[in-house]
Amino acid sequence: MKKIVVVCLVAWATTFFAASCRKAGPAALAPEIASSDEALFKEGEKYQKKDPEKARLYFRQVIDSFPRSFYAQRAKLAIADTYFNEGDEGNMILAATEFQDFIRTYPISPSAAYAQYHIARCYFDKILKPGRDQAKTVLALAELKKVISIYPTSEEAGPAKENIKVCEEYLAEHNFLIGLQYYKGQAFKASTTRLNEVLTNYPLYSGLDKVYFYLADSYRQWTKPEQAIPYYTKLITDYPKSPFIKKAQAYIKEIQARPAPKPPEKK
Repeated sequence: MKKIVVVCLVAWATTFFAASCRKAGPAALAPEIASSDEALFKEGEKYQKKDPEKARLYFRQVIDSFPRSFYAQRAKLAIADTYFNEGDEGNMILAATEFQDFIRTYPISPSAAYAQYHIARCYFDKILKPGRDQAKTVLALAELKKVISIYPTSEEAGPAKENIKVCEEYLAEHNFLIGLQYYKGQAFKASTTRLNEVLTNYPLYSGLDKVYFYLADSYRQWTKPEQAIPYYTKLITDYPKSPFIKKAQAYIKEIQARPAPKPPEKK
């Protein structure tokens, strides 16, 4: 009975590849390859770089014919890798889907951290500079944080932390530019709100000196000078080499020289 099953499997696999490969080009599979999970997987590896589509045919055949095999797990990850390595927008979406499916199928696999990190990379590798759409930066940041929280001791945790810094820097700069735009348009209520968000959400942002300056100056010009002084002072204290120091010092003197507001008259 076992011999009959193997013969049927070989016949089916050979027929499948003969049909599939009429498009791709190679001849039908030899029976010794079609009946071996390892041989099928190694055939797929041969084509990973030069013909990803053909490689995926072999990898999927491993999964379909030998679903409980060690090579089925490797094949599933390899399929995701082929999409990722192609690098264009559409294939990155497919890669993210395949990596997610790998984690769902093999949640305790040693390669799960690798898959999660590469989900993040599918977005991270396509992020745009501050001032442009940051949707992918937000997605990348969320997926990178999963690497740290779910796989904190993995090899991928280190590069994930570095990529998180890049995402947060981009998002901080993007939000600063929006705040600056409000400031230049004299929409000071909006600029103080946006710049305060940068201070709260991105405390490691490399441009905090300019955030403190424009936040303080928004309050100064918004007729709330008493709220400006602490931010000017923070700028002067923490960033003594900032190009905004002289202006901050001058504005503090100007504010302090203003006459104190008169208390309201009693009726």
